[in-house]
Amino acid sequence: MPTVLGLEGSANKVGAGVVRDGAVLSNCRATYVTPPGQGFAPGPTGRHHRAVLLGLVRAALREAGVEPRDLDGVAFTKGPGMGSPLAVVAAVARTLAQLWGLPLLAVNHCVGHIEMGRLLGPAPDPLVLYVSGGNTQVIAYSRRRYRILGETLDVAVGNCIDRLARLLQIPNAPSPGYNVEQLAKRGRRLIPLPYVVKGLDVSFSGLLSHLQAVTPKLLDSGEATPEDLCFSLQETAFAMLAEVTERALALTRARHLLLVGGVACNHRLQEMLQTMCRARGAELCPTDDRYCIDNGAMIAQAGWQMLRVGQVTELSQSGITQRSGGTVLQVGRGGERLPSDL
Repeated sequence: MPTVLGLEGSANKVGAGVVRDGAVLSNCRATYVTPPGQGFAPGPTGRHHRAVLLGLVRAALREAGVEPRDLDGVAFTKGPGMGSPLAVVAAVARTLAQLWGLPLLAVNHCVGHIEMGRLLGPAPDPLVLYVSGGNTQVIAYSRRRYRILGETLDVAVGNCIDRLARLLQIPNAPSPGYNVEQLAKRGRRLIPLPYVVKGLDVSFSGLLSHLQAVTPKLLDSGEATPEDLCFSLQETAFAMLAEVTERALALTRARHLLLVGGVACNHRLQEMLQTMCRARGAELCPTDDRYCIDNGAMIAQAGWQMLRVGQVTELSQSGITQRSGGTVLQVGRGGERLPSDL
């Protein structure tokens, strides 16, 4: 029963988790918090991760009840993500792997989200909608690879939501509270916003630019409230996502839709996708909120999958990759049924 330590730190959240034979033994996380209205820059975020990561590793091992000698591998996020945070986590992973004499497992961040969703839900061979601060992709598995069928042509949906939060000077943590999702529930007016879908791809830059241009005027004149703006953004952006996802379901004839990534916590998005899935006879499988947000356990799970099929990373190949590229690589799914003829 292989036991793997996973380290995640691609953005403002840093985590360490331990997985053994598909069971999550621990999942410890810390967040680099900035004041409402401010984003997080790579340098300060990386310094935050450097200060807390070893403490998270100790906490994860303690919570899991294991010692370094009980581990069979160290997994870390190779990318995509922000350069400085990724570099910190990779350096710690390389050091621990060499110190403890363990294999190193470089995990694609996107695959980490998907593999954790597959572990937790009844979706062995799903279509995937991956929505987060840095990524928006519709993904299916075919010919031993995860394949990106559609994606954002510019900014990710999570980044778009975060930018509105900064514009309104409100926090946007995914947990319940005073954030875009909570304000949207009280919105009453649907403001027309750019709606851009191109086949299986979406574009949010026009929507975001329009919001940035009209928000001060709408708020100053009383034509709209912050609640209306949040409501309008969610309804428009999520409708775009539902449209391209429905198209992908028709293409793949998949019976399950797996929803992963930080924005997957949003209940309104889940509600809209649930309505669409019921109309198509498919089942929506949202990931548990605890694992939607970036975490170490999802990296440990993907690393465990890699380790069991012998996909180990050489030290010379353990550099980080900030951008995702066109095809998301497979980890440990050889021999499983493929979606229909993509």
